[in-house]
Parts: sequence; structure tokens; C-alpha cells
Amino acid sequence: MLRSAALSPTSAAGPVLSIRSLTKTYASGLQALKAVDLDIGRGEIFALLGPNGAGKTTLISIVCGLVTPTSGEVIADGHDIVRDFRPARTKIGLVPQELYTDAFERVIDTVTFSRGLFGRPKNPAHIERVLRELSLWDKRGERIKELSGGMKRRVMIAKALAHEPEILFLDEPTAGVDVELRRDMWNQVRALRESGVTIILTTHYIEEAEEMADRVGVIRKGELILVEEKNALMKKLGKKQLTLNLAEPMAAIPAELGEWSLSLQADGNELVYSFDGTAERTGIPSLLRRMTDLGIGFKDLHTRESSLEDIFVGLVHEERAA
Repeated sequence: MLRSAALSPTSAAGPVLSIRSLTKTYASGLQALKAVDLDIGRGEIFALLGPNGAGKTTLISIVCGLVTPTSGEVIADGHDIVRDFRPARTKIGLVPQELYTDAFERVIDTVTFSRGLFGRPKNPAHIERVLRELSLWDKRGERIKELSGGMKRRVMIAKALAHEPEILFLDEPTAGVDVELRRDMWNQVRALRESGVTIILTTHYIEEAEEMADRVGVIRKGELILVEEKNALMKKLGKKQLTLNLAEPMAAIPAELGEWSLSLQADGNELVYSFDGTAERTGIPSLLRRMTDLGIGFKDLHTRESSLEDIFVGLVHEERAA
């Protein structure tokens, strides 16, 4: 298990969200969260990854005031979410995974109503700005039921931004949208961060976290098993792979190559060597010399670095084995 920087937000201004010893045990006896400690820096994009049932939604629901914690403390921009519920909740916007809203409401009405729910005074200029930034201004008079799934997702974001929160939770923000719209929404999230909004997102799309996040947290069975800056994580745990396209397919790896971490792929046509790219000696020259000595030829070779998905799958597999 790797725990790094869980209590060290990236922002020098200090954490905008601070979670201490947070637990949740449901009446059924299910312990959904186990002493979670986490600081989120002001203005960062934090990605929370984990398999279904890991505790992601429970954590978000507690911070957003939808679920009562069993123990622990959550401070949102200086406000305790239990003792100072209303001012704390005003600091937070939530875009839930489910697309629920009144199908017969007009876009501008539902977004304006969301602002009023938080006691904010009317501000048509802000509502217009949010709708324009989300490419919804031209749809403002349409009813929700007339919109595509992607546009409905944008409406949910607009509703969450209507009261000008400083912390925005995105629960699976691009679930069910096509690749083009997903990239468009990534750009919008970056723009929100540039405007000062802190973003916490959960996602099943590993490339989403790899593309956008400053830090990554991995949660499993209610425990944060890892919190790390994305680039540092990939440098620490990411491996490189050398793939050799063999001149002739190989039925098995010769015993003489046993000292290298090798695997056969593509029906024996590819020999793959995994190695530490940061090590002083990679072992590649000696591998190639040994292959030449053994008369094993190859037509081509290329290398690639581990992706965040490779690292995530490896960590979860490691936790299961433990």
C-alpha cells in the first residue's frame, strides 16, 4: 500500500477542503469509509478513482451534506459541514452521475431556480455567463426533455455552478457521452479551474484522470490506498515496455533469457520486456546481445511507458492479493 501526500495539497494557499478521520458505517453494518484523511488544495483538479462500491459516492455524499458521517470532520473553505451546514454547502457544487431534473422545465428556469435554492440573490448576468460558457445560451428557452444526453449533462453542470461555488464535485461527468463531447467537457473543466474553482472528479475513464488531474487518489473498500501527484506517481510506479516484433514466431521463451522480465504476446510474434525506465541500467543492450547469440531475430522494436490505467489496475490487483 502506498500513501503519499494525502495531507499535502498542491496549493500554497492551503486546503479549500479538509477531511479528517472520516468514517461511515451504515445500519446494515457495511463500513463504507474507514478513517479517510484528505486535503484538497485550492484551485486543483483532484481525481478520485476506484472500483464500484469502493466508497467514492459515499465520500462525495458526505461532503455535499447528503449523507451523515459516522465520525470525523469535513471543513469546506473554513466551514464545518455539520455545524455550519448552510455556509459550507453554499461553497460546494455537485454534478451527480444521474441526470435528474424536471423534464418540462426550460433550461434557463431550472438553472435560475438552482441559484435561488442556495439563497443567492438574482443575477441574470451570471446565469447568462454560465450558459454561454457551456454552449447552452442558444438552448435557454428549450425544455430539458428536448435536449440530447450531452446537453442534459451540461445543464447539470450549469445548475451546479449557478450559485457560484468554490468547490465543484463531478461524479462521472462524462458517463454516456461520446468522445468528442467528452474532450469538449474536459476543456470546460480546465476553464473552470482557471477561474478559481476547485474540481474533484470521480471517473471510470482512466484517461480522464490522466488528461486533467493534478493529483490522483485511489480508494478501495472505503480506504484511500494512494494519494499522489499524477506525474510523480507515474514516475514512481510507471514502467516502460520494450516490444520486439520477432522475425519468426516463438512458442516459448528460452531459458537463456530467464534473467529478463519477458512475456510473449501476439501469438508468439512479439517479445515484451518490462523495465524501470529510471534505472541506471535498463538491461536492454545485454538482452539484445543475448538474443543475437541465440539467433533470435526481430524486424522492429518500440517502447512505451505505463499509463495511469496500468498503474491503477496494478494497485487494485495488489490490494486484492493482500
